[in-house]
Amino acid sequence: MNKFHEVTAQLEQALSGVHYEELDISDEVKEQVELVLSQFQRAKGRVDTPGTELHEDLLSIYSKSIDAAIDPVVLRQLVEKLQLTGIDDLTQESCALHGMITATGDDIEERIEKMSVILRKMKVFVLTENPESDSSSREKSSTCSGQASTGTTYKAPVIPDDFRCPISLELMKDPVIVSSGQTYERSSIEKWLEAGHRTCPKTQQVLTSNTLTPNYVLLSLIAQWCEANGVEPPKRPGSLPNKATSACTPAEHSKIEDLLRKLTSGKPEDRLSATGEIRLLAKRNADNRVAIAEAGAIPLLVDLLSTPDSRIQEHAVTALLNLSICEDNKRSIVTSGAVPGIVHVLKKGSMEARENAAAALFSLSVIDENKVIIGTYGAISPLVTLLSDGTQRGKKDAATALFNLCIYQGNKGKAVRAGVVPTLMQLLTEPQGGMVDEALAILAILASHPEGKAAIGAAGAVPVLVNVIANGSPRNKENAVAVLVHLCSGDQHHIVEVQELEVMGPLLDLVQNGTDRGKRKATQLLERINRYAEQQKQPQLQAEAPVHAQIHNQLSQSPPSSTDSLDS
Repeated sequence: MNKFHEVTAQLEQALSGVHYEELDISDEVKEQVELVLSQFQRAKGRVDTPGTELHEDLLSIYSKSIDAAIDPVVLRQLVEKLQLTGIDDLTQESCALHGMITATGDDIEERIEKMSVILRKMKVFVLTENPESDSSSREKSSTCSGQASTGTTYKAPVIPDDFRCPISLELMKDPVIVSSGQTYERSSIEKWLEAGHRTCPKTQQVLTSNTLTPNYVLLSLIAQWCEANGVEPPKRPGSLPNKATSACTPAEHSKIEDLLRKLTSGKPEDRLSATGEIRLLAKRNADNRVAIAEAGAIPLLVDLLSTPDSRIQEHAVTALLNLSICEDNKRSIVTSGAVPGIVHVLKKGSMEARENAAAALFSLSVIDENKVIIGTYGAISPLVTLLSDGTQRGKKDAATALFNLCIYQGNKGKAVRAGVVPTLMQLLTEPQGGMVDEALAILAILASHPEGKAAIGAAGAVPVLVNVIANGSPRNKENAVAVLVHLCSGDQHHIVEVQELEVMGPLLDLVQNGTDRGKRKATQLLERINRYAEQQKQPQLQAEAPVHAQIHNQLSQSPPSSTDSLDS
């Protein structure tokens, strides 16, 4: 523990000595540095004064023989400093010691024996000081043998990192998901947002919205962990909103139930007609979507995603797409295990089925926790394939799904490794240009990831992006300059390339007439270009200075010519 505190203090001191406000870093990075520094200072402030006297008292007793007498004054100091002033506390400590005996080998037997003797002597001392404490605690202490037999100890449990808020580092009581896919304690992230921040504290990604989605899955896991470790579970936030109820008539409900019976029929023609009708009913209105889900259709449709009949498969995935329009159904579809089946259709289905599978993944990924699940089941690679070889509609479905999934930082690297950047560059340079908006939007997200930045630079994107800044729509100019800001961050090669393409005029125009984000990004890019130009001038001026001095000396030592006299 002392070593840990020493390292923490050293890190805090080192970071405090860095004048990061003078460095060429963004406001978002500065905020991250301040956050890390405050965490180090907080950890440093929590360090307790080392219990030197306590250590010496324990060592003095431990080093004595088992039968040796112990000074009562020392025992009093021990029970007070260790907060073992009651029989219950000592019994609990004994139970923990017995549990340790069952969980370890014989190599520490002597030490455990000595520790047991110390505990017994402390117990005798406490009983001598307060004789009545024994009778009041005997019933509670009788359970020790049963607990020890299972190896249960009473050490304070270590909170898993996933259960701690990345901001406060405390156990989360009301975990919520932000648009980047990260989870925080509600009160902590609300304070962060109220302070004017617009980035994810953990990933530095710009948040597309301030929506906070309760992470009920994590809250349940935290509650289970608390119960298993004897920790008071966090109080649940307000109850879940009431699910929508269907306004369908009894006759319509009866029809839906009949269709569900056909879904489980052994006749392929029954399953085909039933999935087709459910597909149309779910498309028609919200009441039907609620009623179909309430009747239990979702698990049945999920089972049909793996059917060899391509027509049934297409109807099933499209029905799930239509059902997912209802917010309450999104979670039900994912918890029913639909994602692997949808990904299977995306890989193997007909073109229309693949398009609808991509659209379904986009719809489901609106819920941030689903972004992680969908990425985990390998959806990104087939989406990139569809983006490359699909119909125009299929490409748009794939692009919207990829955009949504790549909002989550963990999916960006997967998309880059799946080859999305070359495909996006191809879409940017197509003669018809029907996918420029989507391609630039995805590139703007990927550029913030190290792998994405490298892949975009390697794909020769700079000339294409400069052309968009000069001739594109306001939104496309905004995304193009955002990508260039990332490419030119710490990369002189790209800055030189941008300068050679004469982008200054379009950038200045964007600063004056662009969108708010476009103005901000264009200003950042201009600052980096100008800063690099200033850095290049310095060595040249330093190299020319001795030459200028030498010429000046020679002129001052030689007599002026007649021409010089006339000029003067």
